[in-house]
Amino acid sequence: MRISKSKRLITIILVLILSACDINNQTDNDRGKIRIQTLADIEQAIQLMTLEEKAGQLIQAERSRISYSEITRYNIGSILSGGGSVPQGNTPEAWVSMINQMNAAALKSSSGIPIIYGIDAVHGNSNVKNATIFPHNIGLGAANDPDLMKAIGIASAKEILAIGVDWNFAPAVSSAQDIRWGRTYESYSEDIQRVSVLAVPYIEGLLSEGILTTTKHFIGDGYTTFLTGENKNLIDRGDVTMSKEAMLAGNLDAYIAAIDANTSAIMASFNSVNGVKVHGDPTLLTDLLRNELKFEGLVVSDWEAIHTIAPSLNEQVALAINSGVDLLMQPYNWKDVYKAIIYNVNNKKISQERLDEAVRRNLVLKFEAGLFDGEVLKEAGEVGTQASKKVAREAVAKSLVLLKNEAILPLKKDIKIYLTGPASDNVGIQCGGWTLRWQGETDSDLNNGISLKDALYEVLSAHGGSLVSDPNEADVIILAIGEKPYAEMHGDTDDLSLDGPLSLKDNLKAVEYVKSLDKPILTIMIAGRPLLIDPYLNDWDAFVMAWLPGTEGNGMTDVLFGDKPFQGTLPFTWPMSNDQASHNMNMENYNLIKHQFKYGDGIVP
Repeated sequence: MRISKSKRLITIILVLILSACDINNQTDNDRGKIRIQTLADIEQAIQLMTLEEKAGQLIQAERSRISYSEITRYNIGSILSGGGSVPQGNTPEAWVSMINQMNAAALKSSSGIPIIYGIDAVHGNSNVKNATIFPHNIGLGAANDPDLMKAIGIASAKEILAIGVDWNFAPAVSSAQDIRWGRTYESYSEDIQRVSVLAVPYIEGLLSEGILTTTKHFIGDGYTTFLTGENKNLIDRGDVTMSKEAMLAGNLDAYIAAIDANTSAIMASFNSVNGVKVHGDPTLLTDLLRNELKFEGLVVSDWEAIHTIAPSLNEQVALAINSGVDLLMQPYNWKDVYKAIIYNVNNKKISQERLDEAVRRNLVLKFEAGLFDGEVLKEAGEVGTQASKKVAREAVAKSLVLLKNEAILPLKKDIKIYLTGPASDNVGIQCGGWTLRWQGETDSDLNNGISLKDALYEVLSAHGGSLVSDPNEADVIILAIGEKPYAEMHGDTDDLSLDGPLSLKDNLKAVEYVKSLDKPILTIMIAGRPLLIDPYLNDWDAFVMAWLPGTEGNGMTDVLFGDKPFQGTLPFTWPMSNDQASHNMNMENYNLIKHQFKYGDGIVP
């Protein structure tokens, strides 16, 4: 029986009350497997568990770095897939088989507590072959439609359930303030209010289908200062150098909204705030998140993020757990972390009370997922469903932003179009990062998706129009330009120009070529953030920002041919030059500065 997320506070209070009671006098030697069927059983389990069993529950290992026998031996609490880490075949059946075998191994452990499996399904179930890929968050921010967000949450949840997974590491509620950041496309908007409004229905949609949610990354990751990035990063995993009050003003509303929406978990952020790493900051993870915001769910660390917060592993583990982390995402060195937990408890670096609190939150999370209901084995479902594709196509249509139109749009369906440019026929480019692999793929037919060229051909061929190979025969030129796929720090850049290091190689070549043709030009940009277009915009008769639309490219043609109206507005300020990359609607004198386009711009009916 799943527990309602709205009842989590009551759950925690009840198990804490029960912790003061002598529920069961059974000893460790004769207790048998842990059985959890009620709230009282959670506390009973904690009282009966050994230190080693508790340590295992605080570990999240990567699927490729742990064996079934190790899950059994170490009482491992959680497994995850990093981006691109998939079972052989990468089908729902392969996923379910793997997870079922993992849970069978967990049930053989001394505690018998099942694992919980987590994935980054950040724009659909994006690790899985042939799943529906929705627009990335930046496009959904342009659509700015709460009802659509709930529908995406529901559709995504169904495709996550199809592979036997219970827990999604989403949504990101970062509010990027500098678009040179490589995670800009994971942000709905530079406006935290728009972020808050869109995150809540997405959370509600996932939860309504039984998928646990993770609001991330707490806190300040969109506010890191350029050139403070960790290691060689320009901005990712960097430092927030403004006052804590200013940082909270720009971030906190989204977390308050997510907590009110009963988000299951919160992931700590890689970044620092004024030189202190969040993963080792109890003033943020305990004083703020627990005591002020009253968050009762689980806090999970980010991928190996504890390694920068203290010199030695023992110190890192102690500081992270004592600061408020309940589950350690340590994909590779999880065995060393397991030993460090035991060492720290035995040497009173981590108190028994804090250890039990972290274990309790892990067990409550599993209780909420229904993992103690009895049968934990899953059955495979279907991904890439027509129902999901329909929602994704709607999302694409609503996300497009029309920024210039000199009597070209909507296109007539019986015309001749010359299509060119490096983003014109590649679904991998449309999907961007976090798609099948961490950094994405430039696969023209990724997940059997529909490219811009595919979508144009479908409409034109059905109405007497055509795509022509000779531009001289064309009525209109469509130029498709954009960015390469990337994720996280690999997307950091100091150059947003069309020939910058992350822009598609032949962008400028295509721009110069179509200019020479003396034909009407419609330019479509497929990218994870605004790129600099001021030198070229006057040469284009129309300009559309399509963001990273995903697999359902026919959502673009729904709008281009006028079957649906343009509805999107800019969720970010569009700079005229690289030195405006950190400009946003939150800055002083914003309206006195000339930008290419302002936050909220977009030609709509």
